[in-house]
Amino acid sequence: MALAGHARRWAGTTTRITGEAVDSLDLEGYEPVPEVRGLTDTWWRGEDSLIAPYRGEAVAMDAPGGLEAHVYGGLDERGLHGG
Repeated sequence: MALAGHARRWAGTTTRITGEAVDSLDLEGYEPVPEVRGLTDTWWRGEDSLIAPYRGEAVAMDAPGGLEAHVYGGLDERGLHGG
């Protein structure tokens, strides 16, 4: 939750993606954020953005419509890494 709050505060844009579109996100060129690597939810860090796919509820309830991702764009170094 702390990373989500940080990303929202520093992002120039925030985009919410739901349903099957989450599986269409192109993560090439992104690296996993080790601090939030989980069984179902792993954040990804790009050049100027963070992507947070949330799959836990959809997987646990076998409800693909529950997939959601937040894309935080326009981040500088502080927004990407804190500090």
